[in-house]
Amino acid sequence: MRYFPYLIILVSVIGLQACSMKPAEKKRNPYTDDYTEISSLSHRNQWNAANVHDPSCIKVGDTYYVYATGAYFTPPNINFKDDSVHIGKLPIRSSKDLVNWNFEGWVFDETPEEAFTYVKSVNGGHAADNMWAPFIRKVGDEYRLYYSVSYFGSNASFIGMATSESPLGPWEDKGEIVKTTRESKMNAIDPSVITDKKTGKDWMVYGSYFGGLYCMELNTETGLALTPGDKGHLIARLENGKDRVIEAPEIVFNEEQDMYYLFVSYDSLFSFYNLRVGRSESPEGPFLDYFGNDLKDTTDNYPILTHSYMFKNHPGWNGNAHCAVLNDNGKYYVMHQGRLAPENLALQMHVREVNWLSNGWPVLSPERYNIIENKDQIEKEELTGLWEIIELQNIPDKKLYTPGGWQYKPEAFNVSVEATFTTNGEVRVEKLEQIKNFDLKDGVLYLAGDETSKIECAIFRGWDWEQECETILFSGILPSGHGIWGKKVTPLK
Repeated sequence: MRYFPYLIILVSVIGLQACSMKPAEKKRNPYTDDYTEISSLSHRNQWNAANVHDPSCIKVGDTYYVYATGAYFTPPNINFKDDSVHIGKLPIRSSKDLVNWNFEGWVFDETPEEAFTYVKSVNGGHAADNMWAPFIRKVGDEYRLYYSVSYFGSNASFIGMATSESPLGPWEDKGEIVKTTRESKMNAIDPSVITDKKTGKDWMVYGSYFGGLYCMELNTETGLALTPGDKGHLIARLENGKDRVIEAPEIVFNEEQDMYYLFVSYDSLFSFYNLRVGRSESPEGPFLDYFGNDLKDTTDNYPILTHSYMFKNHPGWNGNAHCAVLNDNGKYYVMHQGRLAPENLALQMHVREVNWLSNGWPVLSPERYNIIENKDQIEKEELTGLWEIIELQNIPDKKLYTPGGWQYKPEAFNVSVEATFTTNGEVRVEKLEQIKNFDLKDGVLYLAGDETSKIECAIFRGWDWEQECETILFSGILPSGHGIWGKKVTPLK
């Protein structure tokens, strides 16, 4: 018994030593991709980036604001509604860091009467039940929010505008910008607005599914149509549009490149949704793709910036398109919806860093943005080890998705392959025969098959969402116009 006090002291000391030697707690993802358990409206303050569809973003001071379509994941056996809350139109979120998002409410309590009445009158009495695809911009001290009202599957549609003195409202509806009927060639949804840096004129690009994408001039003073009834001119389309969809334009100006970039979305939003981009010296077009093809010449345009994809240790993402592009003091980010496999019903907003290759084309990070600690310059020796690489290409078998259902198979994704970067600069990888070696020069990664074929890739530090750790990432464009993504998966020193 006389040794008992000593034993307590000894155990206490050992315990203190163990605590002092305990490794720092592992950093985790800021939220889980499967938010089924918090999907009901009563949990909206916990949604974070969940339930975001068709985002548009603006930065005001040190705060980012995202506006989106009112699309919600409503899993079976969970009561989505909260009788104490009125579900408005066009949800708003705010963030200080592009990672943690706060739910701020809705732009409108109800669909503006003018838009609601119009769509119902030209659509056989069928009224729109939602509002879609907002676009936000600031002109002087006024916030202008452009919105879409339509009936799903019809081009009986209406784009209007509301204004506010605050990014959180209240909003005053200003009415019509452009409207279309079921007989129109174009579809009045998915607006994006930009000012011509040379002339000061304002242009709105819009359109979806039917007839392609159009560009029309706006009144710079009011933000409304310069010429009422004008529907603009064609700037992008795809042949056989009911099988190959083009929609959701987002136009941005890159001052360093002195070019206007038109980001567009291809294919079904429920499955193979993917991002492409063209560029022009003018916001009116013509917009040319990676190979110099005009986006309105009905060709399959490149590069492919996103597509359905699957890294290891994850069920995969589909529906990776309809983007916002944010210029944050010269640093660019893309935000788009992503649908979590296998059901493709849960929606997460993906925020990705944008890098620009020396040829002036943008590439997107293979991983979603997160805050990381390591900001050191990347050294060549850090690249040796095991990687996962994804080639972003079209999914040829469209039978994997039909309006009646979805087939969860590996063929429905661009699946990663393993590659080994060796100390002597070799790349050992199957299924990517054009890549045999690598080099790192002046912060740029070059992949090559021989001395005459070099593939430039942006390389940077980022976050591995599948393994929940910091890593090294790269993104480039293959000679085919396919995007190529890579992430290192062996532990970093």
